[in-house]
Amino acid sequence: METIAPALMTDQYELTMVSAALRDGTADRRCVFEVFARRLPTGRRYGVVAGTGRLIELIRDFRFEPGEIEFLRSAGVVDESAAKWLADYRFSGEIEGYGEGELFFPGSPILTVSGKFAECVVLETLILSVLNHDCAIAAAAARMVTAARGRPIIEMGSRRTHEHAAVAAARAAYLAGFASTSNLAAGRAYGIPTTGTSAHAFTLLHDDEPAAFASQVAALGKNTTLLVDTYDISQGIRNAIAVAGPDLRAVRIDSGDLSVLAQQSRELLDSLGATETKIIVSGDMDEYSIATLAAEPVDIYGAGTAVVTGSGAPTASLVYKLVEVDGRPVVKRSENKATVGGRKTAIRRHKPTGTATEEIIYSQGVPDHQPNDRLLQRTYVAGGEILETPTLTESRDHLRQNLISIPWEGLKLSAGDPAIPVVIVPTA
Repeated sequence: METIAPALMTDQYELTMVSAALRDGTADRRCVFEVFARRLPTGRRYGVVAGTGRLIELIRDFRFEPGEIEFLRSAGVVDESAAKWLADYRFSGEIEGYGEGELFFPGSPILTVSGKFAECVVLETLILSVLNHDCAIAAAAARMVTAARGRPIIEMGSRRTHEHAAVAAARAAYLAGFASTSNLAAGRAYGIPTTGTSAHAFTLLHDDEPAAFASQVAALGKNTTLLVDTYDISQGIRNAIAVAGPDLRAVRIDSGDLSVLAQQSRELLDSLGATETKIIVSGDMDEYSIATLAAEPVDIYGAGTAVVTGSGAPTASLVYKLVEVDGRPVVKRSENKATVGGRKTAIRRHKPTGTATEEIIYSQGVPDHQPNDRLLQRTYVAGGEILETPTLTESRDHLRQNLISIPWEGLKLSAGDPAIPVVIVPTA
């Protein structure tokens, strides 16, 4: 696949600021930028941090190559001074933030980037591009996992998004608790279990449905999934069991009234002796359609379009704002876009039982720790050096524990207030 160098993820206005700051001598002022959401998407009660692991790797490789610099010079984007600065660029600052799999709420400082102004501001588009996408996917996927009540979900949305976004979406969905993906690139890159079956085209290719099923079983064995709704579902199930026998792993239904069809299919499978054959349903599944099937004999869900598009919220609406210059808090006062100045420290407060009660954010202050408080931020980069980060499996487990910790009302799919309140303690 054609790839774009991380450095060219930069927007032109960032290089405009770099060029101007280099000229007026402010490029090296020590600054702190923070990533946060002013509000959650409509109807959501929590956000999910995802993409930080990908982001740190991209920042590690963030370099302006000679050809890229020449393009910027020839296009008049940068002058000679800025071009030289870009040629030598290496991020030398610090990055800390919430761990992947952490929940966030309005105002949560999920990423803090510290260093010289120029080296931090040039990363803005890359940071927001990665985090807005991955956090949106993870939040939608987490809601689907909750709705599935322990039943596995397959991520199968690669055909509904950009080819590179598909790999990132598979990673975010797996972090959120999906069992597997159909995207082989994600399987290779991140070790995510992969799965998949044939499409209707394969059935239509053959002279009849039994011939298609026989071909698939001959190639893959009985531990496969046969798509049974190309023609008539009931006859499709009969054909599947006649070809593969009662120990066929699964059948998939991709259309129709899934609630009714799941019941009828289970009864038919059982009557044919295929009591262990699983039923997989797919077809524009989202958290709401998954929830409506909670009482039906569905074993596995397949989700595509909804998960890779954030199920109605394709961005987490995160922003990247300057909050401190040379140790002095700075604030933006624009109407409806005001910021709280100063570097933030965040803790999650819990009851002795482990239930989260509130998130407290201190601006340039020392947290007032109580016995069941938990610090939310960790260091990812120190002095330009990348530190060890949690694995994808560890982040997946972390999210599962976080979802257990919030009050049950916070897991509802209906619109409501954030799962826990956020208290911001301003600079004294």
